Amino acid sequence: MSRVDAPAAVASVVTAVRADLAAWVSFAACALAVFLQMIDVTIVNTALPELTADLRASRSAQLLVISAYSLAFACTLLTAARIGAMVGRRTMFLASVLAFTAASVWCGLAGSATELVLARVVQGAAGAGMAAQTIAILTASFPRGRHPLVFALYGAVAGFAGMLGPIVGGVLLTLDLGGWGWRSVFLINLPVGAVAFALAWRFLAAPKPERRQRLDLGGAALSACGLFALIAALTEIQQRGWRAELIVCACAGLAVTALFVVQQRARARRGTDPLLRLDLFADPGFRLGAVLVGAFFGLFTAFVFAASVTLQDVLGYSPLVTGLVMTLFALGAGTGAASSLILVARWGVRAMAAGIALYGGCMAAGAIYLTLTAGAVNPWLTVGPVFLAGFGVGLFGVQLQPLMLAGLDGDRMAEASGVLPTVEQVGNAVGLTVLTTAFFASHTLGGSITMMAAVAVVALILAVATTAMPERA
Repeated sequence: MSRVDAPAAVASVVTAVRADLAAWVSFAACALAVFLQMIDVTIVNTALPELTADLRASRSAQLLVISAYSLAFACTLLTAARIGAMVGRRTMFLASVLAFTAASVWCGLAGSATELVLARVVQGAAGAGMAAQTIAILTASFPRGRHPLVFALYGAVAGFAGMLGPIVGGVLLTLDLGGWGWRSVFLINLPVGAVAFALAWRFLAAPKPERRQRLDLGGAALSACGLFALIAALTEIQQRGWRAELIVCACAGLAVTALFVVQQRARARRGTDPLLRLDLFADPGFRLGAVLVGAFFGLFTAFVFAASVTLQDVLGYSPLVTGLVMTLFALGAGTGAASSLILVARWGVRAMAAGIALYGGCMAAGAIYLTLTAGAVNPWLTVGPVFLAGFGVGLFGVQLQPLMLAGLDGDRMAEASGVLPTVEQVGNAVGLTVLTTAFFASHTLGGSITMMAAVAVVALILAVATTAMPERA
């Protein structure tokens, strides 16, 4: 190499290192954002008794504190993804992080239950604004060869955040930092949101927005109304049972959602920009992957709920012991997630199928053990199965999203930013409602056994379905 070429080579290496660093810092910003968005789904459950007493919240207000966030999140995802494409992903992401952080402070300072519910609505909508941009941002930040690793890490962060919510909430309430009590579970978002905003402001690339286009207001209204009616009805069914008016509301939500799909198909035929690109589902991996993602999220959400009730209400464990059990599950999931990078690369979808089958097998073993012991459980005998169940979840769940997206080109992968979290939210609502009302209506030992058996069956069905996913190079 000549003396003239050497500086150019060094400059090229420095440029490449800087670009790689910027990409990973952008990933860190997205990871912090999804951590905030996911942990706020579950962390509130821990603080609910304390905030209820402090704000004198009614029973309906308690439910709204939890459901308002999820409803606002689900109903605005598709619209937020389209707005991000129009104004720029970076601009939309920064605005959403700022709004989410401000709404979290509002939640922490709320003086009444009504004010807290309103703040949770804003928080949920802002969370959707963040979540709807991340896949597109990560797709643009990394070369295609790194997408499986990046999306696997991103999925792991999202999954762990949901599991850590009750644990972090319990720690904050126990420490009672500054005497803030339940308010600390919201105010803790302020420093995390500030770091995410600073990283995104400094390192996030600012690609040009898509060609000038109009927002499909009709599609936005139809999707929001359909999802709201469906998810709100399912949420109420969990509390009040399968009443006629709630079933009608859920069916109306399905009908409006079907009308939305018809309207989107018509817009695509006319050459106008739809809110949802239905050609995403032309890819067999994305189509089957959407079903698997929805089913998995519903299954997992139902499991977390049932596990908490079983450990505390049925087996009589303290909140601390319950937290330790869930921490053990999370450690298993982390180990499974890390192992998936090697196992799935070696054995493909068979490794993922084995992971969810292992989880189902552990649930079946748990149901049998509870039956044989009549609930007289030796905690030490549960350590291995709990860890292995978490391992199976990590092995399956972390690699599902990368496999689902692998068959899409760059443009369509960016369009999946709003679709994927919407599928997850619908899966959460459907799975939790169906499994808990059908198999866990009574919080008794028999209900726990039936629920675990049902989860095991669904997990084994998912294992079989996973083998039909196309292998990706």
